[in-house]
Amino acid sequence: MRLPHVTLSPARTEPADQRSFVRYADLLTLRGTIMTVIQESAVGALDQPDTTAMKALAASTIGYAMDGFDLLILGFMLRAISADLSLTPAQAGSLVTWTLIGAVAGGILFGILSDYYGRVRVLTWTILLFAVFTGLCAFAQGYWDLLIYRTIAGLGLGGEFGIGMALVAETWPARLRGRACSYVALGWQAGVLIAALTVPLMLPSIGWRGVFLVGLIPGLIAFAVRWYVGEPKIFTEHVEKARRSMPVGLLVKDAATTKVSVGMFILCAVQNFGYYGLMIWLPSYLSTKFGFGLTQSAMWTAVTVLGMAFGIFAFGHFADRVGRRPALLTFQAGAFVMVLLYSQLTDATALLVGGAVMGIFVNGMLGGYGALLSELYPTEARATAENVLFNLGRGVGGFGPFVVGALAATYSFTAAIALLALIYLIDIVATLFLIPERKGQPLT
Repeated sequence: MRLPHVTLSPARTEPADQRSFVRYADLLTLRGTIMTVIQESAVGALDQPDTTAMKALAASTIGYAMDGFDLLILGFMLRAISADLSLTPAQAGSLVTWTLIGAVAGGILFGILSDYYGRVRVLTWTILLFAVFTGLCAFAQGYWDLLIYRTIAGLGLGGEFGIGMALVAETWPARLRGRACSYVALGWQAGVLIAALTVPLMLPSIGWRGVFLVGLIPGLIAFAVRWYVGEPKIFTEHVEKARRSMPVGLLVKDAATTKVSVGMFILCAVQNFGYYGLMIWLPSYLSTKFGFGLTQSAMWTAVTVLGMAFGIFAFGHFADRVGRRPALLTFQAGAFVMVLLYSQLTDATALLVGGAVMGIFVNGMLGGYGALLSELYPTEARATAENVLFNLGRGVGGFGPFVVGALAATYSFTAAIALLALIYLIDIVATLFLIPERKGQPLT
């Protein structure tokens, strides 16, 4: 049987050039996807602190911890020093005063030098100066040579805060800048805690001279900092421009910058005034009004200090999340309310808990100034701004204990503590009208 003729059509095929075009388009799509993944990975890597950033944080935190350690060991040893060198109470107190005066002068001097010669190099100078002259205090034979050693040690002590803050701000990613600078501020609290735990143990066995010799140890740290921590890239890129300018002049170069500088000076002054005004008189307040003994006053004060440390930590993370201005305003309002409330408390447990919460707000803001100052000023004036403005504020803050003492003598400790709350209202006004927001912005 004859089969019917069937005509088979050839299979439909695409031209070779069209198939090539489709494959090429697919390759482009795949390449774009791969490049996107690589870019996202690179951005994520750049958004994390590298080894340089971690070294800078360690060096700066240790430097600021030595500041807190040094000031507190002097307080612990004043009685022993006075007995050994036959110092009057006024002379003993002046050792602390002139250490702080040296710190203010050193902060200004070394902040400017750091903008000229480098963060790491000048930070090394400050640590060495501080260590050597703290060690020399062990060989003091009388009031005048001890006063000179303490003042010069103060020069080095004052330089470390702002340089360390600038170093960390310039090496850490913008989104983590607030918390990184708060970790540096925590160094002070760590130094205070170490001194409180170790000096009572060391003093009976090695004496006040031996404790001062322990101050030579930071000299070894200075060499480690010099060799293992590098200068931030942003500083090396701006160093020539910095050496052609006068850093202090850049703080008031125009009306807008002057307004910001005035605002930051107010914030730093209130911070230090409130801190010293409260911490110097808090044990006496608890003892006078509530009859607390030395051990009980120390415990209640220690809880307040722990609250301050937590506040610093919390502020850095909070400021990175919501911004510098909202964080400042929150803590300033909290400080006003808690200081006022604390002055009205009468129950021992309430004083313990209230002291911790008050500490969070009163000292928590210290965790934000390093990042904020770094973001408000250019690289060629950054360390100068950090040190000049903060240390001028420290100078004003030194009057805090005097003012609180005078108010307590005229009225009462309760009234003095309550009136201290008013300074945080000044803080709020300065933040609202003088301080701009710079969260997450690249440094200039």
